[in-house]
Amino acid sequence: MKVKLEKFGTTLISRELGSEAFKAFQPKLVALPPDEELEIDFSGVLTLSPSWADEFLSPLLERLGERLALLSSDNLSVQATLKILQEANKRQFKFSPR
Repeated sequence: MKVKLEKFGTTLISRELGSEAFKAFQPKLVALPPDEELEIDFSGVLTLSPSWADEFLSPLLERLGERLALLSSDNLSVQATLKILQEANKRQFKFSPR
């Protein structure tokens, strides 16, 4: 399954909004078959803050592990945030080419 983060907005900031987005995503996460990968697409996102991403992506990484794949992005905000999260979680994200 592919999820375009743009559906949550183009400026993804604040811990509260990230938490709300994760809660809104729960029904799709529960319906994800156990053998299916979840791809996160950052296209259309202008700004991704570490706090928003921590509330949304960190729980996904915890639950899905290798089944979570992040599509590569040229956006410097996305790249910097993902680097911060990997260091904070002491876990690497799996990246997939577009």
